[in-house]
Amino acid sequence: MLNQHWHRFGAISTASLVILMAGQPLTIAQAQPLPDKTQRGCNDKLLLLSTHPDVVALGQLYERYLNQTSLAIDSELGLSREEFAQNLFTLTEGLKNLKPQEASLSLSAVDAELLKRLQRDYARELANLRNDSNQKNDARFSTNTFLQGTAVEMTRKSRVLNKPRFSTVPPPPSVSAPASTQPVPSPIPALGPSPEPQAEESRNPYPVPFNTEDYSRIQENPFQRPMANPLSTFSIDVDTASYSNVRRFIRQGQLPPKDAVRIEELINYFPYDYPQPAAQQPFSVSTEVATAPWNSKHQLVQIGLKGKQVTEQPSNLVFLIDVSGSMQSPNKLALVKKSLCTLVHQLNPQDRVSLVVYAGQAGIVLPPTLGSQKSKIMAAIDRLEAGGSTAGGAGIELAYTTAARYFLKEGNNRVILATDGDFNVGQSSDAELERLIEQKRDQGIFLTVLGYGTGNYKDNKMELLANKGNGNYAYIDTFLEAQKVLVSDLRGTLFAIAKDVKIQVEFNPAKVQAYRLIGYENRLLQAQDFNDDRKDAGEIGSGHTVTALYEVIPTGVTSDVKLPSVDPLKFQKPQPLPSSAQGDELMQVKLRYKQPQGNTSELITESVPARATSLTTASKNLQFAAAVAMYGMVLRDSEFKGEASLDRVLTLASQGQGE
Repeated sequence: MLNQHWHRFGAISTASLVILMAGQPLTIAQAQPLPDKTQRGCNDKLLLLSTHPDVVALGQLYERYLNQTSLAIDSELGLSREEFAQNLFTLTEGLKNLKPQEASLSLSAVDAELLKRLQRDYARELANLRNDSNQKNDARFSTNTFLQGTAVEMTRKSRVLNKPRFSTVPPPPSVSAPASTQPVPSPIPALGPSPEPQAEESRNPYPVPFNTEDYSRIQENPFQRPMANPLSTFSIDVDTASYSNVRRFIRQGQLPPKDAVRIEELINYFPYDYPQPAAQQPFSVSTEVATAPWNSKHQLVQIGLKGKQVTEQPSNLVFLIDVSGSMQSPNKLALVKKSLCTLVHQLNPQDRVSLVVYAGQAGIVLPPTLGSQKSKIMAAIDRLEAGGSTAGGAGIELAYTTAARYFLKEGNNRVILATDGDFNVGQSSDAELERLIEQKRDQGIFLTVLGYGTGNYKDNKMELLANKGNGNYAYIDTFLEAQKVLVSDLRGTLFAIAKDVKIQVEFNPAKVQAYRLIGYENRLLQAQDFNDDRKDAGEIGSGHTVTALYEVIPTGVTSDVKLPSVDPLKFQKPQPLPSSAQGDELMQVKLRYKQPQGNTSELITESVPARATSLTTASKNLQFAAAVAMYGMVLRDSEFKGEASLDRVLTLASQGQGE
């Protein structure tokens, strides 16, 4: 039953080992179940993913004999057979031309046989490559060029320029943001080929001249005394961006900024085996109590929600693509295009897709098109190129207008924004964008935000937009992550089963000395907001799981944590506890939610008994969630981390991996 959890253990344990082993390469199981090893791209050509055996083998040959690792980085965007052949050709030529002292060791018999097998399997692509190379007398395959940079880097350059390297056929027309807000007619007019590069690029596959990344400050939730603060109220959060963004930092050999680590998003990145909801409920509620792994005197309370699987409704989707100059890096627009084409492959014939782009101005480059016309949609995506400043506000407004014009009353209406968040021209104040998105949210149009890139990444702005748009926020750093978000988790990403989901917990002061909510710092609500149906909160998608953890200090325990205190009150005296507090309840959990198109909330109430198990006998769900939470506390260097360590993370994660 818990086989899928083995993959999640691979993610957390490897991430921990990266730090323990001072930056060893990170390999992460990013999809549940593991993604296919191939995927069709925008031009419908088969793409080989970084997990494909041939890509893995070629990368090992590069690293083993030429001391090159950039193939592994580049292959995260997916390689066509032609691109794979380019890298194979360069490897072969490089081995021929390297001087004996430049090769780290001689080609072994096993690797020689492997190289021959790859050459046989890609013989047609290699032959076409040699023909094109001979016709054009392409000096880029000379030994001198090889020593300056691998074919992977040349592939990267051609992607940035959106121009084929070897074919004698002129490149397809490209599209950046239009010069005005008027819709762009279809077919999209050609803007001419991109210019040739003027200088050799950096060997860094993701060049970043300076770092202007922005993260909202996180003030970690402190312990509260239930006599003074009996209620804890917050909105659920199904975002996962923090986990993949943290992973990106670790892969680059550095710890993430503390404010980039949102522990609830690390936990909710993974699925959990909570029970399916009852027939009439949109989600189930599960609770469990065990010893806290970082402080044996404390307890850990898990609250788990499991959304029901729903039948897919027709979708009215508007792809809103940032094509500004800041999106030129290969891990931005090039990855955006491949990500969205992955989504296009999942469309049903009755779905409709529009494509809006923005840079200095915003415009429609693809009017609403049926999902049955996948080639037309993907061709429009494939012709996008980056350039100009970023009028993000104008783009969002046009996208919502387009979605409203073709609104499906009995369908899924959603804007999917793909950007690095660097809005620097136009309607770009947080307040203006927030009001616009709230207005459209109330009209039934939700927002999904997909973040890309490094260096100028604006995490704080994108999280704000998704929170206000009744949507979700994911960070896509690799093509495998795009598959997870837009293929494996597609239903949860696009189809909401409940909105404005709030949780309110009342703690029993007879059982609880103090408590704190782990994570959700930017989703906290006032106690009165729980019953206020005007107050916005998070949504749950089809099949989504949501997990929240509380750390509890039982009454009678002498803890090493300093608890808040206030002077005695002059005008009020402590009242004796009611008889209900003397029962076996640790706390009461209440949830409110609305139907996706509803305006009135419904209430669910659950009681949590004051019975804690040992960590070793706790469920796999709690063990794994606790390991992820502990991992986040270590990364944040939390003042409440107690005895948490990466060794403990690994041990507990292995216990929670499943059978």
